[in-house]
Amino acid sequence: MISYVKGELTEILEDSIVVEAGGIGYRIMVPGSLFGGLPGTGKTVKVYTHFQVKEDSMSLYGFFTRDDVNMFRMLIGVSGIGPKGALGILSALTPDELRFAVLAEDADAIAKAPGVGKKTAQKCILELKDKLDLKEAFEIRSAHASQAASEGEDPHDEAVQALVALGYSSAEAMRAVRRAQGDTAEELIKSALKHV
Repeated sequence: MISYVKGELTEILEDSIVVEAGGIGYRIMVPGSLFGGLPGTGKTVKVYTHFQVKEDSMSLYGFFTRDDVNMFRMLIGVSGIGPKGALGILSALTPDELRFAVLAEDADAIAKAPGVGKKTAQKCILELKDKLDLKEAFEIRSAHASQAASEGEDPHDEAVQALVALGYSSAEAMRAVRRAQGDTAEELIKSALKHV
């Protein structure tokens, strides 16, 4: 029903943001990973949304990309994972990392999300594995990498690509680079190799 909300970012709360559009302030629940990319209050922001209606409430969940919204919808389709659990997973893992974790059957990576246990992570893998395609996951990852390259290559992406070239799985490489310390791709790779 509401595909996206574009307007002035008026408030940044603990687990949500308020975007004023057309004189209405929309409270939008967001994953923790979104907070790092938000402009300051008073700036214009565009947030892709998922609108959920329950018997006793209506809620908006927001993300920066349609890809994030699609992953959120897949997650809430898994039995035992509600919107809060899905936000928790997408706070801990990017959609790319989640795809590769599911395809690699890496329940430990998914279980690191707040409020998600090993059994829920395994259920997530079981129910999403057939809905995800490895070739498509690489194409999406490649599109994200080329977009980052056009905006100026992210050293984290370079480090992940280098570790994959060395033979590590994408999920392992992404996890190691997330824990790595450094400003350049070279520093990140050296640090990440200690974590794999």
